Parts: sequence; structure tokens; C-alpha cells
Amino acid sequence: MAAIVRRQRQRRRVCWALVAVLLADLLALSDTLAVMSVDLGSESMKVAIVKPGVPMEIVLNKESRRKTPVIVTLKENERFFGDSAASMAIKNPKATLRYFQHLLGKQADNPHVALYQARFPEHELTFDPQRQTVHFQISPQLQFSPEEVLGMILNYSRSLAEDFAEQPIKDAVITVPVFFNQAERRAVLHAARMAGLKVLQLINDNTATALSYGVFRRKDINTTAQNIMFYDMGSGSTVCTIVTYQTVKTKEAGMQPQLQIRGVGFDRTLGGLEMELRLREHLAGLFNEQRKGQRGKDVQENPRAMAKLLREANRLKTVLSANADHMAQIEGLMDDVDFKAKVTRVEFEELCADLFERVPGPVQQALQSAEMSLDEIEQVILVGGATRVPKVQEVLLKAVGKEELGKNINADEAAAMGAVYQAAVLSKAFKVKPFVVRDAVVYPILVEFTREVEEEPGVHSLKHNKRVLFSRMGPYPQRKVITFNRYSHDFNFHINYGDLGFLGPEDLRVFGSQNLTTVKLKGVGDSFKKYTDYESKGIKAHFNLDESGVLSLDRVESVFETLVEDSPEEESTLTKLGNTISSLFGGGTTPDAKENGTDTVQEEEESPAEGSKDEPGEQVELKEEAEAPVKDASQPPPPEPKGDAAPEGEKATEKENGDKSEAQKPSEKAEAAGPEGIPPAPEGEKKQKPARKQRMVEEIGVELVVLDLPDLPEDKLARSVQKLQDLTLRDLEKQEREKAANSLEAFIFETQDKMYQPEYKEVSTEEQREEISGKLSATSTWLEDEGFGATTAMLKEKLAELRKLCQGLFFRVEERKKWPERLSALDNLLNHSSMFLKGARLIPEMDQIFTEVEMTTLEKVINETWAWKNATLAEQAKLPATEKPVLLSKDIEAKMMALDREVQYLLNKAKFTKPRPRPKDKNETRAEPPLNASASDQEEKVIPPAGQTEDAEPISEPEKVETGSEPGDTEPLELGGPGAAESEQREQSTGQKRPLKNDEL
Repeated sequence: MAAIVRRQRQRRRVCWALVAVLLADLLALSDTLAVMSVDLGSESMKVAIVKPGVPMEIVLNKESRRKTPVIVTLKENERFFGDSAASMAIKNPKATLRYFQHLLGKQADNPHVALYQARFPEHELTFDPQRQTVHFQISPQLQFSPEEVLGMILNYSRSLAEDFAEQPIKDAVITVPVFFNQAERRAVLHAARMAGLKVLQLINDNTATALSYGVFRRKDINTTAQNIMFYDMGSGSTVCTIVTYQTVKTKEAGMQPQLQIRGVGFDRTLGGLEMELRLREHLAGLFNEQRKGQRGKDVQENPRAMAKLLREANRLKTVLSANADHMAQIEGLMDDVDFKAKVTRVEFEELCADLFERVPGPVQQALQSAEMSLDEIEQVILVGGATRVPKVQEVLLKAVGKEELGKNINADEAAAMGAVYQAAVLSKAFKVKPFVVRDAVVYPILVEFTREVEEEPGVHSLKHNKRVLFSRMGPYPQRKVITFNRYSHDFNFHINYGDLGFLGPEDLRVFGSQNLTTVKLKGVGDSFKKYTDYESKGIKAHFNLDESGVLSLDRVESVFETLVEDSPEEESTLTKLGNTISSLFGGGTTPDAKENGTDTVQEEEESPAEGSKDEPGEQVELKEEAEAPVKDASQPPPPEPKGDAAPEGEKATEKENGDKSEAQKPSEKAEAAGPEGIPPAPEGEKKQKPARKQRMVEEIGVELVVLDLPDLPEDKLARSVQKLQDLTLRDLEKQEREKAANSLEAFIFETQDKMYQPEYKEVSTEEQREEISGKLSATSTWLEDEGFGATTAMLKEKLAELRKLCQGLFFRVEERKKWPERLSALDNLLNHSSMFLKGARLIPEMDQIFTEVEMTTLEKVINETWAWKNATLAEQAKLPATEKPVLLSKDIEAKMMALDREVQYLLNKAKFTKPRPRPKDKNETRAEPPLNASASDQEEKVIPPAGQTEDAEPISEPEKVETGSEPGDTEPLELGGPGAAESEQREQSTGQKRPLKNDEL
């Protein structure tokens, strides 16, 4: 028994130790639970966070604004971001970079590179021969790629989120335009990696907006499909999206709301920036006309003047959205000449007439891709800042044919809120209501390969085959497998974009290379030589289009199969035990899988290959490795995937046999064993099990040749990461130095002002003040003359010297400020303690709960405190105010704590002490009956015990013995009472005896 108790104690200790470890881990992880989202627009960005206790909140920047400009200024020794960089754009336009996202994933010959150079001629772009891309050449020593600049912006956004959340953040969801191709998406991932962010997902900004709209209108979504069109015109581009909302049945959570992207249309260059550039050119022309007779320089040749005009054009566009005309004003535009001109909304609309004609284009593209008509669209909702232009709304309303346009969504923050909701879902640290998202593939992807065929005996030719891997507007994320059945040697295949006919000629040029990757397989022939006795099931290539829309080739395998006969020998005891344990933990397998010692590949349901059909005998297969995230509730569930491709009849037979064996009852087993449980006689030889299929998988070597845009080499990526980290450390050191310099300067000014205040003059001599003032003046002079070159350590050292010099003066002033409050509190405590002690001594001896020692101790502490106070005050009165005081606030607090501790001890004792019981009076008399009580009420009725008749002699009442309240004594039991006689009369009249009740005994 003792051994069992000891084992139980050990188990409890182990359990408590595990609980402690888990709690420690949870507490450690609680500081890193926050996640963030970055809505990365062309002109500005919005950052949102989710952390415990803060659900989906937009982050405020250092200027307390919810929107931060995507601008960075790069100098030799410092960087500026956001609003600070925007103000630097006027002073140093060459070092201020903006709208650089348009260069992500673009080679030097891309039309967008030339367009960027025309829009911002002040920037110098250099050519990267290794990747055929461009760099920003700030100075001979400073050169940055667009990915590195974006990494700086992402790192800055993370610092804003961490300051707002007050904890480190690494996980993020970043929005990207829906029209970004594979190269552009990989460029964003590289930038996030340089910034040290873990990207949970690259979510399309239109999908994030649709998710935000659905999350806040969850109750309005039902089984009836609702088609909503979102028209998003931002600063750099325009996107139109058709989204279907409805509730669907999911396997995990039942009926849940779902959004499905049905159609997408876009215009890469239609946005507010192009309107501002048109206004800038118009204002520049007006300024040149005003100075035409003065033979001045062309304002377009001055980068600073053009930066001022662009800023004024941005303001003018915003004002003209609400006013018919406005006056453009710029002080000192160029050569100290002011500019002032009136611009009307009509002039603005004439300047952008061709842009407004392009507004309906994305709508038509979205309807065509969704194969829908405008009648099926229930509502058109505006998103993006450029949709506030009245002419845009007018043209769009006419194009969609609706009564009005929906404006019931935050046009600036919807994408950021939807992205941060998705971040909370993906982080697994928050409990979020499910909302199914089915995004759509914009650019189809196919696989192309060439093989040799024999059309006629002795005549060989090459046949080019295409298989669509991911079709346009198909859902993702998704995994697929393509099988090559006609190859027994090493070969190559190509991954390219599919039909891009929906793009115009100019969009195709901007799109870039339509060839993604060439895949070179090595080791196919060796695998066939290794498994000569096996039947080949083809070369299987596993593709993955992940949540970010980035395509990857996971692996390539060569699969072989053969028929293997099972051995009739019985399984060993250890094997049976292992199989039993596996089945208990959900790891049970079929009998075939138990005996199969080779690796198995789980294949999914086959889907028909798209593209050109093969001639008879062609066996190229395209398989979906994973179903779509959610199937329609009306569709039947897909069949379970099988590891071995056995015939249907064989599978069905095995399944039925397995079900029967599992469902067999004990009674049936007993019958099978024969009468009285005697087992049947063993047969002469065991039955041979049917042959099973054994599958062998051989990994094939893969060499990828990227064709669209080469990825950054690992060494170059590491150098970029280190470069950004060095810049961040430099910025932190600069901030620390500025903080030290500001602290030193503030201390000098504050202390110089204090030297003339009465309370400081009272506790210091003239010599002391002169010494401090002289030191302050010397340090101030040093700070003005040599402070710019001083290090952070030197500034902190100077500040420490000044604080040490002024420490005594500040101490005396602070002590004198604390004396009145501390002494008053001490007097109150002494008075209350004395009154409490006097009251405690007045308690009668019988009720006294305090001992004499306790009261004496309290009295001693009170007297000692009074004596200390009087003596210290007398001693302090003899000292001059310029000396260090002997009456210290910390000593007063210590005396108060000691006295309060004694009083609290006695109060707690009085609170929890039970009062002593009082002895009862021995002369107490029996209560007299009331005067109006009847004689029958005063009579005492004795109920006979069970077994006696009513006529029997009643038992006489024992004599009462009053012995006080000694322990163990009991009060005499009195039977009967008022109403007992009436009860007896009722019994006599009915002839029945009333049973006794518990309360009458």
C-alpha cells in the first residue's frame, strides 16, 4: 500500500511539473502572439495588428496618422520614412524614392521601366547584368535594388507595428495587386525576407477587401448566392472584381460563409497618379507662360520645382473633387518666384478625358472572365482613393447601369482589415470565426513537353504536348500531379503561362516573359535499371500553387508496381502487439499495408487533362493532389483516395470483408467456434491470400532553369539582408545619439532656469549656484561648438557629470517638498494608534482579546516614534537649509511602516478572534405561559411510547437538574404543547391514532 501511495505521489509531481512547463511556455509565447498586415499601396500603406486584447486595429504612425506614405529618402548617413521622407522630397528629390513597386520583377527592357524614367527623370537607374534588372543609383557609394527599397519599407512598417503593439512581431500578411505575376510575387517575398518578416501569405488586395466586406456582414450571407462587384481605383492601378458570397457546408465547422472570386479585370496604369501627373504638366505649362517674357529656365528641368508641382497637383486633385475650381499656390517655386493659378474641374476633366474613357474597361474584363452579365450583379462598391473623383463615379455609374454606387465600405482601410483578419486565421494563436476564401488564378499555367512518336513503322517524329496545370479563374491554393508515362530516360519539360489572349498588346509587353521554368530530370533511366522486375507507373511531378499564388515544384518521383504473394506464415507476437497498439492510436492500416515494407504514394482522384487530346495509347495523366478547400454542398463527397490502384471489384470485396470482420459479434464468434466453445478442427493447409500490389518510389533529381526573372542568389540575398541590418543599426545609433543630445540640452536649460527659483535659492549658497551655473554654461558652449561631432558616450558622460554636481541641490529641494505631507501622515497615524491603544485597554477582562505583551509592544512603538519625531525635528531646526537634512522622507516612511505593522497585527487578531461564550445564569426560571392561554393549553400531554395503549399509565417526567452549561449536558425533552389536547380529542372522535411527526418528538 505504501509503495502505491509513493508511486501516486511521484505521478502527481510529474504532472505538476509538466503543467508548470506548459504554463511557462505559454507565458513565454504570450509576448509574441501579435501578427500584422501591411496593405502596400503605390502611394501609401496601412498597417494593422491583432494581439490578445486588441482585435484588428489600424496602427498609428509617429505622426498619429492611420495612413503612411510609401516613400524613403536615402542619404549617406541617414534615412527618412513616411511623412519625413515626403517633406524631404522637395529638398532632395534624387534621394527620395517613391512608386518603386512598379519596378518589382521587371527587367530593364520592360515598358514600365521606361515609363518610370519618364515620370521621374531625377532618378538614375543602372543596369544589373546578372538579373537584367535595374537599380537606383543614389550616389557612387549608394546603390539599391527595388527589392531592397521595399525591404526597408516593410522593416519600417514592422517597427511601427511593434511600437503600437509593445511587443516584437515577425508574422505578417502582405497585400499585393491581383495582376502580379510569378516574378513580381517572388520579388515581394525576397523583400520581406530582407526585412526579417515571416510572410504568412501574400493576399491579393481585392480578395482582402472582399474578405473585410464579408466579415463585417456575416449575418447577411445565406445559402442564396450574392454577386458583388468591387471597383478599386487606387493611385497606380485599377482593379474590378466580382465576388460571390454564400454559405456552404464544410467538413470541420458545418455551414459557414464563403467568398469566391468569380471575375477579375484590371488596368495597370489607370489611377490617381496619372491624373496628378497630367495636372503637374498643366501647372508647369502655366508657370512657364507666366515667365515667358523673363527668359527664365524651363521649370520641367528643375527637379525640386517639379517635386513641388507634383505635391500641389495632389492637393489640387483632392480639392477639385469637392469644388468646381481652386487656386493653385506655391511660394518660391523656382528662383524665388511665386506661382499662382486658377484651375477648374472642367479643365481637370479635359486633361484626363482619355483616362476616364478607360474606366469601364476593367468592368468588361471582369464580366467576361466571370461569364456573367450586369443583371446578375446586385451591387457595385467603390474602393480606393481615386474613386472619389466625381467624373470617375459618373462614368462608372453609366457603365454598370445601376441606380447608385455603393460607398458603404472604408475605401482606404478595407484591404488592411481583411488582410489582418486572414493573418489572425493563419497564425493559429487566435480563435477566429471561419470564413472560407476561394481565390482565383488570373494567369493560367501549363506544362509543355516534347517526345518522340512512331507514326508509321520506321518513321519517327517529335510531338509537342501541352497540359493546362492551373486554369484561368480556377481556385487556389491547390496541389496537382502530372504523370509522364512514355519516358524511360532523362528528359526535360517546360512550365509556361497559358493563353493570355485576354491581355492587350501593351499589357503583354509589360507582363514580361511568358516562359516560367525549364525542368531537367536526372536519374529516370537509372530508376528503370534499378527496378527491372517492376511495372512502371510513370514519372510523377508534384506541383503546388500555395496561398501566396506562387508556383513551386515540390518533387518528381518515378513509381513502380509489382504483384507480391503474401506468406502463409503466422504473424509474430511482437508484430500483432505493434499492430494492436497502432490501431488503438488511429494508425491502423489495411492488411496489405501492414505487410508492405516499401514506401507507398497516396494518389488522389484523377481529373481530365485540359488541352490537346492524345492519340490512342497516350497515357499522360493530370491528377489533383488536393481537392479545393470547400466543395459545394450540393455536390456528392469525392471518393476516398487509395494508396494502391487495385481493381474496383477487388477493393469492394476487401472492404466488405473488412466491415464484416469488424462488425462480427461475440455470439457469432462463439457459433463459429462450434458448440461449447470448441474450436473447429484445423485444415490441412492454410488458405493462400490473394496477391497484393507493392509500390516502389524513386526520387528523381531536378534541375530548375528559371526563365522569367532569375531569383536572387543566396550570397547576394545574404548581402542585401546584412546591408539592411547595418542601415537599421545605424539608424538606431543615430536615434540614440539624438536622444542623448536632447536630454543633455534639456537638462542644461531646465537647471539654468531653476537657479533663479526661490525654493532652490533657499537651500543653496551663492558660491554653489555660481559653480553650477558656470559648469552649465561651459557644457552648453561645448555642445554648440563640438556637440555635432560628439559620440553618444561623450554626451551621456557630460550629462552624468552635471547630474552629479546638482544632485545635492535637487535632493534638498525634493526633501523639503515632501516634509509637509509625510509629517502630516505620521501625526495622523500616531493619533489613531494612541486612540486604538486606549480603546483596547478599556475592554473588560472577560472580553479582552489582546495580551498585555501585545499592548505593551504597541505602546512602546508609539512612544519611540513620538520621541524620534520630536528629536529629529529639533535637530533639523538647528541645521542651516544649505546643509544635508537629517529629517529624511524615507526615514519617516520607515517609522510609519513599523507602527502600521503593529496596529494591523492587532486589528487582524480582533477581526478573526471568536468571542468567548458567556456562562448561563443558574437562577433562571421557566417562562410563564401567557395569561390568555386556556387550561387545556397549559396541560401537558404525554404521548405513550409505541406498543402501549392510551389508557396505560404515563411515564412520569424526570426531575430537571440545572447544572449550568457543562459540556455533555442536555436540556430535558418536553413533549406536547399548545394544541396537543385538541389533537387528542380529534383522535378520540375518529377512533384512529394520529401518527407521530418528527417535529413532535
